[in-house]
Amino acid sequence: MRELFYLGILIASLIINFTVSAQEEQETPEEAYTRVITGRADKIVNGMEFSDSETKIQVRDEIVDFYRSLSAIHDTRDAKVEELKKSDGDNTREINALKNEANRKVASLREGFISKLDYLINAGQIDRVKDGLTYNVAPNTYKVYCDMIPSLTEKQKAQIWEWLVEARDSAMVGGSSEEKHWWFGKYKGKINNFLSKEGYDLKEEERKWAERRKSSG
Repeated sequence: MRELFYLGILIASLIINFTVSAQEEQETPEEAYTRVITGRADKIVNGMEFSDSETKIQVRDEIVDFYRSLSAIHDTRDAKVEELKKSDGDNTREINALKNEANRKVASLREGFISKLDYLINAGQIDRVKDGLTYNVAPNTYKVYCDMIPSLTEKQKAQIWEWLVEARDSAMVGGSSEEKHWWFGKYKGKINNFLSKEGYDLKEEERKWAERRKSSG
């Protein structure tokens, strides 16, 4: 009997897996993309608290629309740039014009997206959405700096956080994970230069931080 019971479970599992695989095979590229970005949006909102389930769904859908619109802008830009690169002559001016136009569009998209969220959730929750869109790099990086350099003043901490917020706002409209991380890398360089001017030896601070973690772990 036990063998039959486990056999039944195995058959049911195979049927479920086959059904899921069949559904995914029948998906159009657009449907597959929608499934992926909806999954990303779900991960963001599932880590947040909302007053009701309807608001949660509305925020999730706004994030999905943001992903879709952002991708459309970047894809259109990239396709046009690729066409220009294949053509004869120096098309640097035209390529730069396309990039500038795309930058204006994503800036407008970001502003509109935040305005929509502002009607649905509070400022702290909007920050959570921004962090979710940028892999939580801003708060994680801030925590690293504070842990690595315990002697940071409140003013220095405020400056570090201000730059990380700027990086986050730029990174959230990046067209890829590489571009998003590039923005944070750019601002981390700015922060490191600032801390060096403030008299910190970052290599020494990092060494002492590693020793503290080793001794406590």
